[in-house]
Amino acid sequence: MKKITVSTKQKKEVIDITEELQNFVEEKGRGILFINTLHTTCAITTADLDPRTSKDYLRALESISPKISYNHPHDPSHFPDHFLSTLIGTALTVQTDNGKLILGTWQRIVLIEFDGPRERTLSLSFTKE
Repeated sequence: MKKITVSTKQKKEVIDITEELQNFVEEKGRGILFINTLHTTCAITTADLDPRTSKDYLRALESISPKISYNHPHDPSHFPDHFLSTLIGTALTVQTDNGKLILGTWQRIVLIEFDGPRERTLSLSFTKE
């Protein structure tokens, strides 16, 4: 298992981590990459990152977070960050072949930050096929 750190710079942002993950699998051959974030206010997924699309993702996600009175004891205003992380997920599995991530034409692997800026730790593991 390997751990990597992603530094976020804004309260909410989408960060492309595809190249860093590609570097990790480059010499590993065919198998499965497991990516897990060790936090409850960010998420891991795939996305199409055309110019300005990251802002569209953030606006759309914010719009589906219910505007209700939360009971989160730590800080109720910060519960939507937990909710969106849970909704999207904190783990992702990606196949590899010949040391390359198997992704669709427009797919990128992204970390979505909901409560930054922070240092985010990702746990990576690889299983050969």
